[in-house]
Amino acid sequence: MQYWWVNQNKTYNSEVPGGFLWSPKVKSDGRRNQFYDYMKDVLPGDIVFSFCDTRIKAIGIAVATAESSPKPDYGKSGASWLKDGWLVSVEFKELNNKIRPKNNISLLLPHLPAKYSPLQTNGNGLQSVYLTKVPSEMADVLIDIIGNEYFLVFRQLQNKTDLFDITEDSDEIDIRGRTDIGETTIDQLIKSRRGQGVFKANVRLNEKCCRITKICDQKHLIASHIKPWKDCTDVEKLDGCNGLLLAPHIDHLFDKGYLSFEDNGDIICSSKLSHDVLQAWSVSANNNVGPFNSNQKNYLRYHRNNVFK
Repeated sequence: MQYWWVNQNKTYNSEVPGGFLWSPKVKSDGRRNQFYDYMKDVLPGDIVFSFCDTRIKAIGIAVATAESSPKPDYGKSGASWLKDGWLVSVEFKELNNKIRPKNNISLLLPHLPAKYSPLQTNGNGLQSVYLTKVPSEMADVLIDIIGNEYFLVFRQLQNKTDLFDITEDSDEIDIRGRTDIGETTIDQLIKSRRGQGVFKANVRLNEKCCRITKICDQKHLIASHIKPWKDCTDVEKLDGCNGLLLAPHIDHLFDKGYLSFEDNGDIICSSKLSHDVLQAWSVSANNNVGPFNSNQKNYLRYHRNNVFK
């Protein structure tokens, strides 16, 4: 197991709920950056300390190695960054005991790395740092300061891995053969079909749980396209607003057109859907799941007009 420190002052509100780390591959002038290069060294099972606003506010566990990815939907954050980068899937959990390393710098100082340190010797953070290694001795001190909550969070995070593994089908094989787009886009389009990669990260920036079951555990949820993947442009296939986090049985009903949503969040059920199925799966046609944003509404309109039965 390796330990990492990520400085998320600008990206915490996107990356922690979104379940990912992302960095450009190089600086804006084309030069390499060690803090970006470190993304390629992260391995599944590695621990990530999330630093934001002078505190370690969350702990994460990496669930995959770095993959080439376009920049997620950060909004205004990172507007100057290059669009091609590295994405690492990481499941985070916020801490109740959000520690301030500066208050414990006397304990940490003997273990700060001589090169690429996440902290200055006075305990202040370094704005130039994105991702950097944490020596195991330094990690031990941080864990001691966090206390028992670290181990509770660690055990909870260990169970958060992707549940669904889909075999490559003919549509994905066709994508592999495309010559009009680069390898990064090809990989991300295939992952989007499976509800993975930057598409799932983008969906998680808008959706926190399955709107019907209220399940929030990502290992039990599918990032499902609202406008069907086969009908989408390449841009729409990666658009987080074109997705919902759904429990598998709800995804089935939505994907097959037996269930949809009004813009205000009212559930609408097809007359072709048996009431017995609704009852067995505890789906109430009279429920409201909350409103959708304007971009989601555009995709839902397509779903109601072209998919809903």
